[in-house]
Amino acid sequence: MPAVKQLFAVIFLGILLSACATVPDTGRKQLLLISPPQEMKLGLEAFEKIKEETPISKDPKINAMVQRVGKRIAAVAPLPNAQWEFVVFDAPKTANAFCLPGGKVGIYTGILPITKDEAGLATVIGHEVAHAVARHGAERMSQGLLAQLGGQIINIATASKSPQTRALINTAYGVGTTVGVMLPYSRANELEADRLGQLYMARAGYDPKSSIDFWKRFAAWGAKQGKRPPEFLSTHPVGKTRIRQLEKFLPEAEAEYRRAKR
Repeated sequence: MPAVKQLFAVIFLGILLSACATVPDTGRKQLLLISPPQEMKLGLEAFEKIKEETPISKDPKINAMVQRVGKRIAAVAPLPNAQWEFVVFDAPKTANAFCLPGGKVGIYTGILPITKDEAGLATVIGHEVAHAVARHGAERMSQGLLAQLGGQIINIATASKSPQTRALINTAYGVGTTVGVMLPYSRANELEADRLGQLYMARAGYDPKSSIDFWKRFAAWGAKQGKRPPEFLSTHPVGKTRIRQLEKFLPEAEAEYRRAKR
């Protein structure tokens, strides 16, 4: 049994040492166990499925605006080998957007009343593209794999315990990894995407102050939808947290905006 534990420890350490990466612009170190080709393949397959299952908007004005803004953001986003595609999904009740690995961007029409204009839309697209650039999806999958490995180690280490004790330990481990690791990382990813998105929209020639205006509108919209869980139990930070950070990094983005306008 000790030999098995040591083997798991060696494997765990080897994973940590061999899978480190750095997020562009923020410089944050991250653990990635999914390769870029694997990640892109998953993204392309998922996007095709979404297009098959979700109505696509035929509104020429909306589509033209999304293409215009999307291409400007794509031109400044450091996403190697991206196969950029911007699709507007006709879903008036869905105030959301996404960018899958490989540069596949989806905008639901329900978000457009909140974006209001091109700068607001640039905020949303910049944020979603930032998730792809920072490889947040691969990072979350990597964390899930590590959590599974940790669970296997616990099962081996507690093999001699009673079933009741093992069940309690496994439950505590599951809650601990979710509330103490997975959710905080998810919120951190969102804040990182906010910051990077603000930089991308500025580099694309959109006033970064508009990002703060958008998130204020989005927070107000969210408040009307009803109660949400406390921040420590949520995948996303609360509006005031996002706005406070965007205000903190606004000078950095404004410098990029000035350079873009020269």
